[in-house]
Amino acid sequence: MGHFAHETAVVDDGCTIGEGTKIWHFSHIMPNAIIGSGCNIGQNVVISPEVVLGNNVKVQNNVSIYTGVVCEDDVFLGPSCVFTNVTNPRSAVNRRGQYAKTTVKKGASIGANATIVCGHDIGEFAFIGAGAVVTKNVPAYALLVGNPARQLGWMSEFGHRLEFDTSGTAICEESGEKYLLENGKVHKLAPSK
Repeated sequence: MGHFAHETAVVDDGCTIGEGTKIWHFSHIMPNAIIGSGCNIGQNVVISPEVVLGNNVKVQNNVSIYTGVVCEDDVFLGPSCVFTNVTNPRSAVNRRGQYAKTTVKKGASIGANATIVCGHDIGEFAFIGAGAVVTKNVPAYALLVGNPARQLGWMSEFGHRLEFDTSGTAICEESGEKYLLENGKVHKLAPSK
């Protein structure tokens, strides 16, 4: 089956694109980009050289993913979200090859128009609200909003706000999965047998 690319998309030689991935109108996939299986690349997306997207990554319209970014499996990138890759850009100074790395871990979601300043990692299943500007590393399951982004709480793997009781446990309202908040970190608990 391979992948699908709309006739207006530009897919450069040297890309690796997984089975069942769809690339939509006016998007550009540059050389040496690696895109996993089952991804959906929306309209007017740019994926720069050496970017890595895992399996089942959803990239909404108008997103530019620059060299230095790695998105693990099941990541959601909302419309017009932005990644940077140089901390001190100047038009007259060539900083190619000095790109800072940013990793978006498995299952994380980044909202519409959010900005991820390079060199900061987004933890597993973290949730970055629309318009947030991330200027530091984000813990797993954290909910961040605002400019600069600040943590408001924690989210489940199904994308629901977790309300922890006095024992430090919370239950996802949709999945029924249990979570533990301990030493400032959230962990999903194994199901009871």
